[in-house]
This record gives sequence, C-alpha cells and structure tokens, in this order.
Amino acid sequence: MTHIALPLDRAGIEAIIPHREPFLLVDEIVELVPGDHAVGRYHVSEDAWYLRGHFPGRPIMPGVLQVEALAQVGAVCGLSAPGFAGRLALFAGIDDVRFKRIVTPGDTLTLECRITRLRGPIGKADATASVGEELACRAALTFALPEPEA
Repeated sequence: MTHIALPLDRAGIEAIIPHREPFLLVDEIVELVPGDHAVGRYHVSEDAWYLRGHFPGRPIMPGVLQVEALAQVGAVCGLSAPGFAGRLALFAGIDDVRFKRIVTPGDTLTLECRITRLRGPIGKADATASVGEELACRAALTFALPEPEA
C-alpha cells in the first residue's frame, strides 16, 4: 500500500480526484484507509457560490451538495486504493438519504465514508455528514470506478 501523508489539503485531494473549484467540496482529509474508509472536512464559507441563490436572506447549503461532498470523500477513499488511481468515481445510486440538520455558513461538516463493498468496478458505501456532534445528513452510496477509456 502506498503511504499517504495526512492530513491531505486541497492540493493533495486534487492529486487523487478530478474535482476542481468551484465544485471541490472537501477542504481536507484527516483520516484515510484506502479502499476502506475516509474522514474529511468542509468549511461552509460565507461566500460559497451556491449560497447566493439558496436562499437569499437565509443561506443554507443544499442537501444535494452535502451528498456530493460525501461522495467526494468516498472517491478519495476508493481512488487511493491499489488499482484504482486515475479513474473517475461516478454515482450509480443514492439510497436512504436523510437530512437531519440545516447546514449554514460558518459550519464545518465532518464527512465520513466507509466502503462496505468493492467488487470489480462497483462499490457501496455508508456515509454521514455531521456538524459537531449533530448528524446533518446520512446516505448509502453506490458508485462505479470504471476503467479509464483508452
């Protein structure tokens, strides 16, 4: 297994997954066992692009972006596993999503993703996003890690 020095900052994350500004929704990875689990953090800044219209006067991080942030942490976990570097991690399914807390500017999301199955190019993961000790979102994610196109 290749050693990955933690924490990973945005540059380290970008070395593993292809997401870039403004769509990179993970600031750091603080825990990583490639192919098993990862923990990341994302700080919801006052000037985040999605807050301008969601909602004027009451900015809230959209739930779909919380799920995307979870998927990005999962992608770091999966794509850092041997044999998967350089691939794309694609959603194949999102199940059992529940939103438990509104996420607002100034909040820091702790994003946890545990891969529960990885067979061939298809995997499943359980993921949670929390603010402090409060659960904000949870989901079961199915993803594909297809071979790169020639």
